[in-house]
Amino acid sequence: MKKTPYPFAAIVGQERMKKALILNVIHPGLSGVLIRGEKGTAKSTAVRALADILPEIAVVEGCPFQSDPDQPDLYSPHVQEQIAEGHALRRIQRKIRVVELPISATEDRVVGTIDLEHALKHGQKQIEPGILAAANRGILYVDEVNLLDDHVVDVLLDSAAMGVNTIEREGISFSHQARFTLVGTMNPEEGELRPQLLDRFGLCVTIEGLREPEHRVEIIRRRMAFEANPEGFTAQWALESERLTQRIAEASQRLPQVEAGDDVLEQIVRRSLEMGVDGHRSDIVMLKASKTLAAWHERTEVTADDIAEAAELALPHRVRRQPFEELIGHAG
Repeated sequence: MKKTPYPFAAIVGQERMKKALILNVIHPGLSGVLIRGEKGTAKSTAVRALADILPEIAVVEGCPFQSDPDQPDLYSPHVQEQIAEGHALRRIQRKIRVVELPISATEDRVVGTIDLEHALKHGQKQIEPGILAAANRGILYVDEVNLLDDHVVDVLLDSAAMGVNTIEREGISFSHQARFTLVGTMNPEEGELRPQLLDRFGLCVTIEGLREPEHRVEIIRRRMAFEANPEGFTAQWALESERLTQRIAEASQRLPQVEAGDDVLEQIVRRSLEMGVDGHRSDIVMLKASKTLAAWHERTEVTADDIAEAAELALPHRVRRQPFEELIGHAG
């Protein structure tokens, strides 16, 4: 029996977290979002709820790499073999999936493997797809990302940035599309990510439990109503959910049309320099986030407000000159 996810639109507060998630869905090239916060602050609820309101995608039925039937140049070996053998491809529409990465996952489980013996005997690459293949064109959710092996986190961030996963073994290599929205969550009390890894998450938000009594009461009311009748509660939020779905789809279509002139680039660079951020990744992420925000706000030109909002999501976790927690507080 399929479990009904809590409606994204019904989540009380946590606006910055919701915005960061939506921006990464509109523009997967933002290289993911890291959500830092204590337990019980709707982190995992938001990720699963978001997937349920996203537009459906077309996939080739049975393809473990989630191949898009409208992009033949990106067909996986599985699909190419079907075509070579004369089989007709079946096109299906389905919801975007949330693929969860276990903390115990090894690199082979994440990346996939090549059957070297089969390759040597038959001269053909026999691929065992990994988690990145399953996450292609979906959402890859990594809870407690700070507890993962650093090398595995590196692999995830490489694929999120490049949109490609490469499997290598004994001089034999294979690459496939790996475009996904990476969402990492963590409780800072259980340890931090190394700065080098932290910097590679495009956006970062820090959340905490809501302090206003009326908001906390509303959370209880909505949660009790959902648990008593999940389908009925979800139906109450159906219209708002449909509006969100439509707005995300429209923003995705508008994004390629968004322009940013030299004045925008100069404003972005100045912000990074003023905050004492090392390297140039922050500038690039801020530009991408600013354009995505413009698309979300139904515009085709980046404004100063877009840059300011992008800076709040892209800069605090990259600043080196002041204590990390203090900077997060300043950005909040």
